[in-house]
Amino acid sequence: MFNGPWLRELARMPWGIILIFAALAGFGMVILYSAAGGSLTPWALKHGMRFVILLTAALLIALISPDTLMKYAWTIYAIVVVGLVGVELLGRVRGGSQRWLDLGIIQLQPSEFMKLAIVLVLARYYHYLPRGYETRLNALLPALALIGAPAALVMLQPDLGTALSIVFGGVVVMFLAGVRLWLFGTATVGLVAAMPLAWSMLHDYQRKRVLIFLDPATDPRGAGYHITQSKIAIGSGGINGKGFLQGTQSHLDYLPELHTDFIFATMAEEWGMLGGLFIIIGFGIVLAWGISVALNARGQFQRLLALGLTATLFFYLAINMMMVMGLAPVVGIPLPLISYGGSAMMTVMVLFGLIMGIARHNTPPNA
Repeated sequence: MFNGPWLRELARMPWGIILIFAALAGFGMVILYSAAGGSLTPWALKHGMRFVILLTAALLIALISPDTLMKYAWTIYAIVVVGLVGVELLGRVRGGSQRWLDLGIIQLQPSEFMKLAIVLVLARYYHYLPRGYETRLNALLPALALIGAPAALVMLQPDLGTALSIVFGGVVVMFLAGVRLWLFGTATVGLVAAMPLAWSMLHDYQRKRVLIFLDPATDPRGAGYHITQSKIAIGSGGINGKGFLQGTQSHLDYLPELHTDFIFATMAEEWGMLGGLFIIIGFGIVLAWGISVALNARGQFQRLLALGLTATLFFYLAINMMMVMGLAPVVGIPLPLISYGGSAMMTVMVLFGLIMGIARHNTPPNA
């Protein structure tokens, strides 16, 4: 049936998972269409076009051999670090944050790509590290420096959510590589002890976000407005939702950032718990597939890369949903494939392409 080499390669792609990705992105288009008051512009049409283009890019990325990725892991990491430095020197300021590089035809957010680069470079680092060296100080310090340097640059932008995502991805790879659990426990105790210092280094708006997370009622019309309206939108949706185009919190402009960070609340008001389950189950299948790919991968590098990328996707999902439900502070992390935004979707689709590449590499040609 598949005669040409390109067709044989396409046959090895996980088309069931690709269809789930397409269904989630399509649902995102529907939500964005409603958020715009029943219009394809300014968000839904661009969202769909980006997905088609980036899905094509993901399929091309999946053709890259994992050995090639391992070979250029340090180069990719270095390029993204240079991009982060470039943001500090030449970055565009938007909404009080300096996170974007304006390249003329496109605006890139290098911090998004560091979420992938940190997993890639640490997977390579631990692949070549002799077994049993993971907990030695001279092995721990380089890994911590690889995580800490970009995280610090992202904190300067400032972008706490992305910095936490970078740290999370790096720590997951370290743990999976064999770094002992007691070391993470010791580090946690140290972080707790350093909390007063960390608190003093936070920006005023970041401190306010933490305080509002602990008690949104202290400022329901100010800093607590976002999360209060989000909870109202989610709660009013019930099981079945109010119906397509029938949301009041979103259409009457009560819900801020309804097409980006708080799009889950926009969805829940109109589609209810059933819409939420569709998103959770869809991504649950994708995460289970990512773990399966890692378990069937050949070699330490491929296993760590697949698991690290899957954990990064999980972090996106968990923090965004917890944030809109008031279970985590507002940190500005979008919902993959659902929220509007080019850099975030590009990151998720590159992540998807990388995991597909590992799956394809470990799938027999005649499978």
